[in-house]
Amino acid sequence: MERITEYRGFHIHAALEMSSKDMFDVWFQVEGPLRSTGIAAWGERIKVFGGPYSRRWAHLVAELAGRAAIDVIVGQQAT
Repeated sequence: MERITEYRGFHIHAALEMSSKDMFDVWFQVEGPLRSTGIAAWGERIKVFGGPYSRRWAHLVAELAGRAAIDVIVGQQAT
């Protein structure tokens, strides 16, 4: 199961995999217009720690992790 969210011109892909009944492990992946050479995991799936999560929480924590990664990549400019 995958959900894609847009943030600051980037796409955050959240991929859920069921780990037990109604609980999911979650990965996020960031794709977008910039490709920085200093980012080792650019475009790679990154597992979110602290799981497993309910479906709702899994989507939320993946989106927040993706947003945090994007903020680091492009800087904390006021939007």
